Amino acid sequence: MRITLTLTLLSLILASCQLTSNKENTMDTNEKPEISANDTTPRVTGIGGIFFFSDNPEETREWYSKNLGLEVNEWGSSFEFRNANRPDEINYLQWSPFQAGSDYFVPSKKEFMINYRVQNIEGLVRNLKANGVTILDEIVAYDYGKFVHIMDAEGNKIELWEPVDSVFTQMGGKTTK
Repeated sequence: MRITLTLTLLSLILASCQLTSNKENTMDTNEKPEISANDTTPRVTGIGGIFFFSDNPEETREWYSKNLGLEVNEWGSSFEFRNANRPDEINYLQWSPFQAGSDYFVPSKKEFMINYRVQNIEGLVRNLKANGVTILDEIVAYDYGKFVHIMDAEGNKIELWEPVDSVFTQMGGKTTK
């Protein structure tokens, strides 16, 4: 059941990305705003991670590795992709099964959590507060980026991540491409 839910979520996300891509490709270039590589507008720039509950995360990781070819480690799998605005830059998306019942998703009652890649996390948090969005914690900074958690209108906990992808690149290791 959980694997089916996960595959369904991944399919929906991929289908959404494809629809968005097709929609953008059919728009008149005069209608499409140009996004500069130096743009610092507070906003989501992509998916940063897909996290879900699993009764046995280790077994789940092994199943995905064996059957779907994911390169896995103790946290899940890091997907590698190129930045559309800076094609020489490698970016990452983290796929991670969490032990069922983990409190990492609290206060959400859902069995999954999505991490969104963002730029200008401080500005985005200011905008979210102004809009009355529930901010669950303070922005926390690590070598690999800044994080904060919010709740959406449906009670889903969302993780916002302003990444420093170069740290992952420097660390090396296998990634799913």
